[in-house]
Amino acid sequence: MNWIEMIVHTTTAGTDWVSELLMDHGATGTMIEDRADIPDPSKPHGIWEIIDPKLLENMPEDVLVHAWFSPEDFPALRTRLDERLSEMASEHTDFGSLTTDIRTVSEDSWAEVWKKYYKPFYAADHLVVKPTWEDFSPAPGDRVIELDPGMAFGSGTHETTGMCIALLEKTIRGGERIIDVGTGSGILAIAAALLGAGHVLAIDIDPDAVRVASENVLHNGVDAIVTVQEGDLLKKVDAVCDICVANIISDIIISFAKPLMEHIVPGGLFLCSGIVRERTEEVRQALLDAGYEILETVHRGEWTAFLSRRNA
Repeated sequence: MNWIEMIVHTTTAGTDWVSELLMDHGATGTMIEDRADIPDPSKPHGIWEIIDPKLLENMPEDVLVHAWFSPEDFPALRTRLDERLSEMASEHTDFGSLTTDIRTVSEDSWAEVWKKYYKPFYAADHLVVKPTWEDFSPAPGDRVIELDPGMAFGSGTHETTGMCIALLEKTIRGGERIIDVGTGSGILAIAAALLGAGHVLAIDIDPDAVRVASENVLHNGVDAIVTVQEGDLLKKVDAVCDICVANIISDIIISFAKPLMEHIVPGGLFLCSGIVRERTEEVRQALLDAGYEILETVHRGEWTAFLSRRNA
């Protein structure tokens, strides 16, 4: 199958907004190329990528947001997308040019665009995330998550994912009920299971994400712990948890921070990431207004994550 690929030239500050715009207009998936997402390969063993230092040399100076649309739908969407990007450029001078490139690509070509940037990395001290197509020799004590993100890869960056996993490692004591909102490839749900969670509900509104996450859960042998479900947590699901984790965009975190409390037990934790630094204070205030206590704020590169607690 062929896809129409739209590539938007922006900045790190604009990725959150541009990605949401494209998904809201029917993009099947998105992928971000941002030099800020590639950690320093000279850092010692830990949460940093296991990458070829030459990777940065081949990355564009602009931040590129790739989005894929069906050929049947795109002509009707093109004018509206151009209008909204033009409006966005006028409203946000720090979002770059917001110019676009359009091309037709095969599904195989689409996959190769982002595969070259997705490499094994240590998401925690001994927890390695490894794409199924990459070779990796684990050190003694390492636990390896093998993933094939498929079209559910979306805009999830290694830094935002890494912060969530590090916070899960810090907060899981064993046996907790966990909800992973917007599970995507299922990486956080699988990590939670390996870290000792008692049960994980991995939920996503995208059926492609549900399919991919289900396959990855089975592949990693944690299907007895992780349940993957299609749906909207705030509308169709009545589950409650001890820890909720969400690696999604800022606007969604802001909008559902308050209603999400119904799904977290009193004293339970809310871990959220995917927050571009420029919106840190906006999300912080939304969490405080909703009634959470901020326990920890983590920054990595251009991204922020919060660990908060429901007090009542």
